[in-house]
Amino acid sequence: MSPRKRSPESLLPLTQPVFGILLALEDKRVHGYGIMQALAEKTEGRQRLLPGSLYASIARMIEDGLVEEVAAPAGDSSGGPSRRYYRRTAFGKAVARAETERMQHLVKLAVSEKLLGGSSE
Repeated sequence: MSPRKRSPESLLPLTQPVFGILLALEDKRVHGYGIMQALAEKTEGRQRLLPGSLYASIARMIEDGLVEEVAAPAGDSSGGPSRRYYRRTAFGKAVARAETERMQHLVKLAVSEKLLGGSSE
């Protein structure tokens, strides 16, 4: 089914690697190693991706229309084999937004249950 015929909510909940990749990509084109670095940096090392799970997740995400493979930016000179670059699609951004809203609701519930927010009970 094409991304245009699905609602973003139909893919929820996202796995941690998929959500992390969507966050790491922002609205830029990034190669695989750059995605791993960005996620580790953005989460202050709390979430890391290994290459196997990264590329398996990206393959599924391409099939689901969340990311797309794009051409390397002009002047990319890694010195080694050519890198594959990825970009979050508009549908991927909508799915990330829907997942964020889902998680936000859960955090509000956790706060109301005094599981978060300074309570030591």
